[in-house]
Amino acid sequence: MKIEAIKDKLQNVVNKAARLAGKHPSLPILSHLLLIAKRGALTIRSTNLDMGVEYTIPVKVEKEGTIAVPAAVFTSFVSNLGAAKGVFLEEDGGKLTVSAQGAKATINGTPSDDFPTIPRAEGGSFSMDPQLLLKGLRAVHYAGAVGNLKPELSSVYIYQEGEELVFVATDSFRLAEKKIPFKKTSASFQPVLIPIKNVAEIIRMLEEEKDEIRISLGKGQLTIEGTGLLFTTRLVEGSFPDYRQIMPKEFATEAVVLKEDLLSALKLTTLFSDRFNQLRLSLDPKKKQFSLSAKSGEFGESDSALPAALTGEILTSNFNHRYIADCLNTFGADSVAFRFSGENKPLLIGGVGDASFRYLVMPMNR
Repeated sequence: MKIEAIKDKLQNVVNKAARLAGKHPSLPILSHLLLIAKRGALTIRSTNLDMGVEYTIPVKVEKEGTIAVPAAVFTSFVSNLGAAKGVFLEEDGGKLTVSAQGAKATINGTPSDDFPTIPRAEGGSFSMDPQLLLKGLRAVHYAGAVGNLKPELSSVYIYQEGEELVFVATDSFRLAEKKIPFKKTSASFQPVLIPIKNVAEIIRMLEEEKDEIRISLGKGQLTIEGTGLLFTTRLVEGSFPDYRQIMPKEFATEAVVLKEDLLSALKLTTLFSDRFNQLRLSLDPKKKQFSLSAKSGEFGESDSALPAALTGEILTSNFNHRYIADCLNTFGADSVAFRFSGENKPLLIGGVGDASFRYLVMPMNR
């Protein structure tokens, strides 16, 4: 292998690919990146067996070749080449020489024969705007459970409903649902469960994607293909709970507040929340009062009143303030609607004039 690459492009894809590389006791090759120079392009492959990615960039290829190099060392060296514009890579005798603007390193490589391939899901496929997929995943992924005790809860559930894709995640204490427009295709979209930790990687990967991507599903895998991109993730086997049965249909009290007012009040009040992150919401529609309060035996207590449009019954309930704050960046609307089923019952949060997002929070009955 002997190539010349643009430093910024090389650094960008190397940093992305290296996120999947890591130590593996029985497969040390997984801590490496596979570099493939062929037909005027450099492909960089990385995998942890749970998910895998290939990034391809145009380069000047003088000699084709393949080599696997330690991800951490190669990534760090390329990232610290400063203002260099071009980077030269040359493989010889199982070693990779990297040089640019007076800096030079020779990195010990590893035979690439055992490096895993990145499979492509074989099944139904469709194309879509990557920013729509990104919007759906971002809106719900934080609500999924941490850990693998219940894999279906440590996942984002995606299914098709008419001409919409529905994204859902829950840890059983709160639930987020987001709907995005989705044109019907000849192949129906089969419901999938994507592991939360893999969703986080997909979100980072899609942030810079502008061109349409192709998604394929099949045999427990999901593949995303774009310009210079191939990504495959394992899917979770199991059934997501029928969450629609627990979504409240009737509400006793409703409050509409400005999102910025709510964020400011949360920042002030939650400084005094206890170790359970408890926040008390008190509403009195007759007196037109909506207040947030918190109390800590160590720090003291705080109370913040919010201007709000209120209807319904007098109500006081406790919630985890972090659960409420987590969803607020999802709203595109300036106003947020709080809909209470009753005292010490679930709270449904949504944007005013935006039915595409719903967020359910369970009360803290302490």
